[in-house]
Amino acid sequence: QVQLVESGGGLVQAGGSLRLSCAASGRTFSINAMGWFRQAPGKERESVAAISRSGSVTVYADSVKGRFTISRDNGGKMVYLQMDSLKPEDTGVYYCNANQYYSGTYYSRWGQGTQVTVSS
Repeated sequence: QVQLVESGGGLVQAGGSLRLSCAASGRTFSINAMGWFRQAPGKERESVAAISRSGSVTVYADSVKGRFTISRDNGGKMVYLQMDSLKPEDTGVYYCNANQYYSGTYYSRWGQGTQVTVSS
């Protein structure tokens, strides 16, 4: 099993910054790519950013390119999302995701989510 715990959400004014953290525990050796998703009220969950196991490859949604930065360290057990120039449309619950491969099976693991609210 892999457990994910997010932190760092909160209330911020438009133009401000927040840094989200996600700590992985359990069979972390089996984690490959990790990422951040978000879900706004009444909308579907969407991918925000992803990072490869080595951290050398990152992918961003068009809506956050140039404003958000995903990174990974501590042997891949921590993943961060630095969010700058925040906009009200960035408001939502942000979820950490980990792709795990263990005993011949792929799993998608999720954290409990952390609320981000951007006021105008």
